[in-house]
Amino acid sequence: MLLSFLIIMYIGIFKILDFLYQIFFSEKNKKKFERVILVIAIASFLIHLAIIYLVDFGIISLNEPSELLKNPIAAIYTPFSFILVYEVYLLVYYLPKSITTYINKQYEIISLIIIRRLFKDLSTLSLSSDWFKIKHDLQFTYDLIASVLLFFLIYQFYTISKKKFRIDTHDEVQTESISRFIKIKKILAISLMPVLFFVALYSFITWLASYFNLGVSTNVSFKNINNIFFEQFFTILIIADVILLLFSFFHTNEFHKVIRNSSFIISTILIRISFSVSGLLNTLLIVSSIVFGLFMLIIHNKFEEYIGSEKKDLRL
Repeated sequence: MLLSFLIIMYIGIFKILDFLYQIFFSEKNKKKFERVILVIAIASFLIHLAIIYLVDFGIISLNEPSELLKNPIAAIYTPFSFILVYEVYLLVYYLPKSITTYINKQYEIISLIIIRRLFKDLSTLSLSSDWFKIKHDLQFTYDLIASVLLFFLIYQFYTISKKKFRIDTHDEVQTESISRFIKIKKILAISLMPVLFFVALYSFITWLASYFNLGVSTNVSFKNINNIFFEQFFTILIIADVILLLFSFFHTNEFHKVIRNSSFIISTILIRISFSVSGLLNTLLIVSSIVFGLFMLIIHNKFEEYIGSEKKDLRL
């Protein structure tokens, strides 16, 4: 009787999980969310632009207007923020499907954060002969160079991660292990959705409260507007990556895969640390995190080639 009850509970739980997975990550709902974000991004750009001109013409009076309200170029910052929200969704969407695509999305997000920062810094540039002595202009230069490097590195990561080397296996135990690991990744993805939603909502409300001096006490720092939500987001990703690494041991204990998955955690940690510093060090940490992840993936693929050729030789 107890065994039957446990079986029914087990089946019921997985039916609920499959239902939630379809709600959050079906192709149909993904396209709906994409359209909603696009509409919000366009509307937010027009609203931000309108507020800038209202402040400029003195229709809206602010004691100390934000840097984002002083130049029309800064209005591009807002729609980019919503594009980043969609990228966060895509990261969770691809988590159950592919670890390398999931990691690549992390790299895309930090690259878009830098691009968004460029739009913000463009509105405050000081065009003078003292370019390399002005802090904001120097940061703009670092970010400009970094954005090109990151675009190239992400392209390399994407192309290398798509290569297939291993020989197909018909081992039932291995197939069952892969299926179980995919289920674990689906559960993790479903769990991440409400967590990220509430963290984003909390960050936004707390930022609004601190900006308008509403007297809300918080431990979250808003000195750098670029860090809002994403500082906490990458902390959550580190936890998610560690959980993935631990559960991956049930799927495989191959040395090169363990090293690859561990290196991805280190890469995420480097990105997270970059939020706590500024200037050249911030840019160097971001670039080095992706360089590190890329090189570890290249070495991992070399292992895959070698193991594949070894198995082929044994069959001959």
